[in-house]
Amino acid sequence: MTKKERAAYVDIELEKRYPNPPIPLDHFDAYSLLVAVLLSAQCTDERVNKVTPSLWALAKTPQEMSLQEPETIREIIRPCGLSPRKSVAIRDLSRILIEKHDGVVPESFEELEALPGVGHKTASVVMSQMFGHPSFPVDTHIHRLAQRWGLTSGKNVTQTELDLKKLFPIERWNHLHLQIIYYGREFCTARGCDGTVCPICRALYPDRKRAKVTKKA
Repeated sequence: MTKKERAAYVDIELEKRYPNPPIPLDHFDAYSLLVAVLLSAQCTDERVNKVTPSLWALAKTPQEMSLQEPETIREIIRPCGLSPRKSVAIRDLSRILIEKHDGVVPESFEELEALPGVGHKTASVVMSQMFGHPSFPVDTHIHRLAQRWGLTSGKNVTQTELDLKKLFPIERWNHLHLQIIYYGREFCTARGCDGTVCPICRALYPDRKRAKVTKKA
């Protein structure tokens, strides 16, 4: 298969398996999604979803969160990891939203990425999943799968994002990002597939005998 043929196969297969993928992080508005995505850095969505109800009980708006001490936030989000840095970022971005954006999460990459603790991937998730703008957020798992499937050279997540955007139609980006996440969790985990085990890996590379060594993001 050529790279385009592999991409076409992946596109069709994932659409069949996950036609309406839900957003995996529990949220009730743009602000709660932004904070949840920030918390998900180096943490599972499942754990974030267990922690955020207690966080929203403390404060569920930028106005309320801006009044909290980082130490108070830290105690709640500790199970998510990196809590000292994340707690300060949550408090500070809440203050900036009030000071610069009237308490509303901005609908632009530039303004989102200017917020504390918000990188390109977090901004991409909010832009695609909340605001519906075409975006292809790439985390380390998607980066790894794209390498196993021969869709990228795999140097880093930035290059992988560019490669995937070239291979797939823009109208598919938002759904496809979620579909790859769900497929990876179900079939192509870090320990469960090395590029030779899951259905898509076997279909794309039926003659692959050795594990696919992937490059770190």
